[in-house]
Amino acid sequence: MTALDEGALRTAHMVASVLLGYPDERLYGGHEVLAGAVAGLPEGEVRTRLAAFLEHARAADRVELAAHYVATFDLKRRCCPYLTYYAYGDTRKRGAALLRFKHAFRSAGFELADGELPDHLAVVCELSARGAVREARRLLQENRAGVELLRRALEAEHSPYAGVVAAVLATLGPASPREQEAALRLASQGPPAEEVGLEPYAVMEASR
Repeated sequence: MTALDEGALRTAHMVASVLLGYPDERLYGGHEVLAGAVAGLPEGEVRTRLAAFLEHARAADRVELAAHYVATFDLKRRCCPYLTYYAYGDTRKRGAALLRFKHAFRSAGFELADGELPDHLAVVCELSARGAVREARRLLQENRAGVELLRRALEAEHSPYAGVVAAVLATLGPASPREQEAALRLASQGPPAEEVGLEPYAVMEASR
């Protein structure tokens, strides 16, 4: 795999951030710009997978793709795009993990939209695209096992979004044995199931 320099990495993550969001005018209105950006990437898995999704989106029925997005990411827990869910589930520990993401965004001068959680894979990719490559890469590496589980779940659903997540993983380089072991452990155990929602996160944020 050809290693991406910082400019190419930001471009790849910019495209991925759009593709992993709800398929709206950012995707369809910007399709030519996105395709041009992808064409300028070095040959390899990242370019191939992003280009394949863009071609799929161009040919697919817009209503059907939107319905697939909702059915996949909003209605299937195993395809959750929020990275801290895989390690912490709906537990109190997830609140602390979310704050770690939030602090990384703040240190990079990146303000989130109201109600937007910072661990959505598309949002982390956008952080990289805006120039905070080191911060975004660290978050992705720390949560690589969750990203890998998301890819596997999307592949099991035969979702075209699996290719986009695979492209993001490819930007990180090969997984280490420790990262592979972490993914296998999460896959076998599943996320913790303490049903407390995200209330602790909200409380901690309100106190800041």
